[in-house]
Amino acid sequence: MAEHKEQNKKSIRFFNDREVRAVWDEKQNCWWFSATDIVRAINNEPDYTKAGNYWRWLKKKLKQEDIELVSATHGFKFEAPDGKLRVADVLNSEGVVLLAKNYPNNRANEFLDWFTYSDNTIDGQSKKKSLPTL
Repeated sequence: MAEHKEQNKKSIRFFNDREVRAVWDEKQNCWWFSATDIVRAINNEPDYTKAGNYWRWLKKKLKQEDIELVSATHGFKFEAPDGKLRVADVLNSEGVVLLAKNYPNNRANEFLDWFTYSDNTIDGQSKKKSLPTL
């Protein structure tokens, strides 16, 4: 994990009833998304531990394939299922898109469409707010 950062503004959106948490980074002026939440949403995995294990396996696999996603991973504190704050891997918008494009078995296509084009995503809401009003 490249960096550990304290939480700032948080946001939660849902993809197929699975939460995708994000934290706003004031210094870099961008959202950072929980990598485990993304894996959990794509796999429709109810078990957070299994999603975390899959993320660690996938991160290792991508690193072996020289996918730059892993080097762009940072750490923010998120509330864990046990209620404690734990440092978690996070990805910026570009990292989320890169992860989805390199996800095994093309399972991430629906998630990528939702993340990229939906106004209901965190990134979609930010883009909507930045558009000039007519």
